[in-house]
Amino acid sequence: MVGIIMGSSSDLPVMQDAIQVCKDFGIAYEVDIVSAHRTPVKMLDYAQNAQKRGIQVIIAGAGGAAHLPGMIASATILPVIGVPVKSSNSIDGWDSILSILQMPNGVPVATVALNASKNAGLLAMQMLAISNEDLSAKLAAYKIELVEKVGEMSQQTKSASK
Repeated sequence: MVGIIMGSSSDLPVMQDAIQVCKDFGIAYEVDIVSAHRTPVKMLDYAQNAQKRGIQVIIAGAGGAAHLPGMIASATILPVIGVPVKSSNSIDGWDSILSILQMPNGVPVATVALNASKNAGLLAMQMLAISNEDLSAKLAAYKIELVEKVGEMSQQTKSASK
């Protein structure tokens, strides 16, 4: 199961892509609002008890100061994928990117591009696929679909430029 958390409900539109990836690949997930700054006790409880609830990977989206992914990673042994969110109080998203990206040694957080929760979802699927043959096959098929889509775009572009 994948835990998908975010600092505020305003982050949900960005995080929907990660939710959709879980749905598309048939992987169970849970979604919650967990603020590093406004609900620190809940945040620690979430991190410390996620594995007991069956969570195997945590995707944490946050904007602004974006401490949620790093703080979650500091309190769990589970892999954490951080999604920097360009929020209303953001400095073009750079504050979120750098906050999640610049983790100190010993507290790793995988970081995807700004608002790229789809990539976070796909990375979570790849992590889970290491020990899940069915999911591994679905990811292989997904990669083939990507190749086919690019091939179609290539042909359309060549045809349109003649």
